[in-house]
Formats: sequence, C-alpha cells, structure tokens
Amino acid sequence: MTGLKPELKIYDSHTHLNDDVFYDDVPAYLARAQHFGVVEMNMIGSNELLNQRAIELARQYKGLYAVIGWHPEDIARFNAKAEELLLEQLTDSVVVGIGEIGLDYFNDEHSPHDEQKRVFERQLAIARDLKMPVSIHCRDALADTYQILKNAHVEEFGGVMHSFNGDVEWMQRFLDLGMEISYSGVVTFNSAKDVQAAMLATPLDHLLVETDAPYLTPVPYRGQRNEPGFTRFTLEKIAELREESLEDVARATYANANRLFLKH
Repeated sequence: MTGLKPELKIYDSHTHLNDDVFYDDVPAYLARAQHFGVVEMNMIGSNELLNQRAIELARQYKGLYAVIGWHPEDIARFNAKAEELLLEQLTDSVVVGIGEIGLDYFNDEHSPHDEQKRVFERQLAIARDLKMPVSIHCRDALADTYQILKNAHVEEFGGVMHSFNGDVEWMQRFLDLGMEISYSGVVTFNSAKDVQAAMLATPLDHLLVETDAPYLTPVPYRGQRNEPGFTRFTLEKIAELREESLEDVARATYANANRLFLKH
C-alpha cells in the first residue's frame, strides 16, 4: 500500500483524536495519517472534557485545529457555567469552529427534543455573533435541523453537515441554505445508496471529507477502529464514484475545508 503523492494534501474535517481510545497515542495516529497524505484535521469536541482536549491537541500539533461545542447527547450538563467556559474557549486562536452541535433523535433518552433545540439554537446564536462556522450533527432529525439552521440564517456564518446521511433532496436543501456537505466512511458502504447518490449530486466546490474516527470506518477496514489516515479510502471511493481523479477530489476538498474553517 502506497501513500499519496507528496504534493497531495488531505483534510479530515471531523475526527476525534481527543477521544479516550486515541488520546494516549496521538503521535502514532498522526504518523499514519501523514503516510496517507492526511495533513490537516479538525479535533471535534462535544462536552467540557473533549472540548478542552481538542484545544490542547490543536495547540500541540501542527495541522490540527479545534472545533468545540456541546453535542445533543451531552446537553444535560450544558448550563450557564458551561456556556461561560465555552465562550472563553472560543477566543483561543486554535479554535476554528463551533461543533459538533445539532439534533439527535435516535439517542434521546436523556436529551428531550425541546431541550436539544434550545441548546442548538443558543450555540447557533453564538456562532452568528462570532462569525464562526458550525459543524452539524444530525441524526433522525433532518426536518427540525433544517428549519433551525434556516431560522438562524446560517448563510451568514457558514457550516458543514457532518457525515451527511440524507438523500439528494435533503442535500440540495442544506446546500441551498449555504451549508457545505461532508461525507464519511458511510459513502464507501455498498448499502448506502442514498448517501452515494447525494455525494454524486454535491458540487465539488461544496464537498468535504471526514473520518468521524473512531466511528464509521470506511471499506476496506470496515469493522475495525477508524482513524484519521483512513480519510484516504473515503476520498478514493468518492473519486471512483464521481469518475474524477483522486488528485482533483483531494485538492478540492482540502481547499473547501481551508476556506470554511481557516478562511483561506
């Protein structure tokens, strides 16, 4: 197995090296990512601990950036003190976005829908005030997520639908809101026909790639723990399905992530 050509660079727009399963061995995962050409990546937070770890990793390693916020599954602990800390952390120069935030109606036992919506709307208001892009988690909640983003005028600060799992119609609706669309290893699954169709319909200049590691491992490593280097395999499948060169897709997705999160 060979790495990408040296001039090619890949940006994993959503990964979790701040997770317990990676946190004590980050240099090894970064070295493997480098082998596959993955040279920039967003460390995504979801609660107080993972937000702080994301910032620490971004401070320590070149090419790593922090995206911090409160995940819908963690909102039971999002209170005034947590919001105050988040606002303080968002001023750190390594923080490039707010996320992952959104709605999750699948695992909602401890996160009532009304409370999820309230916390989501509050974090979108912060993003709008700070003109920071958002990384959106959406599971079994496409309609409500769409309406809240629309009401928040997300086009004024931008964002990405992380690991998009809807069909072509929903992709177009979020695209029309001004969102970017990111695809994870799910797009490599033969069973994911709707996601593959949505990816094919996504304009190349609005398409991002990600691992969501340690989750959603792409083929050919499906069933094993995911890691940032495996962005390579998602990228390869996207290029194959689109009948475009790997170089062109790598270049475009890297540029799109830089434009959204790094403002260049």
